[in-house]
Amino acid sequence: MEWSIQDIARLAGTTSRTLRHYDDVGLLEPSRIGSNGYRYYDQAALVRLQRILLLRELGLGLPAIAEVLQGQKDTTRALQTHLTWLRREQQRLARQITSVETTIRKLNGGEQLMAEEILDGFDNSQYEEEVVQRWGRDAYDKSQLKWTALGKDRQRDLMAEQERIAQALAEASVRGEDAASDEVQELVRQHHAWVSFFWVPNREAYINLGEMYVADPRFTAVYDKHTQGATRFIRDAMRVFAEKNLE
Repeated sequence: MEWSIQDIARLAGTTSRTLRHYDDVGLLEPSRIGSNGYRYYDQAALVRLQRILLLRELGLGLPAIAEVLQGQKDTTRALQTHLTWLRREQQRLARQITSVETTIRKLNGGEQLMAEEILDGFDNSQYEEEVVQRWGRDAYDKSQLKWTALGKDRQRDLMAEQERIAQALAEASVRGEDAASDEVQELVRQHHAWVSFFWVPNREAYINLGEMYVADPRFTAVYDKHTQGATRFIRDAMRVFAEKNLE
């Protein structure tokens, strides 16, 4: 079965112009072009478009999406990973909706508010299973204990520090700096120190963390929001730092 470009644009809530642009940049080619010049898309193309739209929802730009698709050849496995993330997001949002509904109801009724109800769905524990799987229970427990003990003000400061480092690295990428330059490596040293607040990675772990930044669209969305391609630059700089300074 196949669909015309007009059908796909209507079903996806986009435009034929956007789909043609995806073709122009090599992101989504039609399965065939008819004698009338119309583009047609088969099932494989439709599945690829679904992945593109999912990655767009994460905030990735087209170059970053192209890199993710290139690196994840197993479509079913990639979609399964994304489905797991979507279900976690669904659960988190459901908790937040319930939390807000409870707050409104109690405010209107003059009832006593409970902190556990107000803040349900806004914690960091949603990533517990993933962190434990990647780095072990001990790493998660220690980092969570440190994070909780910080207090809200220090938590905000720490996240602002991460944002500053990411932006500075992205700007270095735009300037065409060498990933091995002293300036960039100083920024990576600060990044390693920031990561080490939660968990101290050795050489292999820090290199793998950089690779995960590129492979995982959630991280790519964070770092590429400053400039397209920044995530790859940061990964390369992290590898240089790890090979030179870590054991």
